[in-house]
Amino acid sequence: MSGETDLQKLLASMTPRLHPEVYVFATLPAGAPLPEGPEPVMRFMECEGTTLILAESQAKAADLAGTFRCRMITLDIHSSLEAVGFLAAITTRLAGAGMGVNPVSAFYHDHLFVPAERSEEALAILRKLAADSGG
Repeated sequence: MSGETDLQKLLASMTPRLHPEVYVFATLPAGAPLPEGPEPVMRFMECEGTTLILAESQAKAADLAGTFRCRMITLDIHSSLEAVGFLAAITTRLAGAGMGVNPVSAFYHDHLFVPAERSEEALAILRKLAADSGG
């Protein structure tokens, strides 16, 4: 299952799905173990430390300082990891609305972490982008 690579098909066929949870980004010092309890949706190790994206409630329960209150939008189309321009088109459209976004690509889908207070607006922008692309 290699996923879709055609940019037009990706844009037209994506179905953005907004998750109900509020997420935050947190960090652990390099080499520190993950505390008991939290189940991050993403963990990425950098030289400076480990970045976690996890539900805000889990961060609070684990006494982790979280930043960037956001909601996750999953683009429900199996995009190829080798697709060219998909996230560029999406982030450009959101940037045009003055909205920051933190995208994460996984094996099957791309996920966007957008400001929690603007998540419905981001969803509307993405649906319009899909419609404008022939979806």
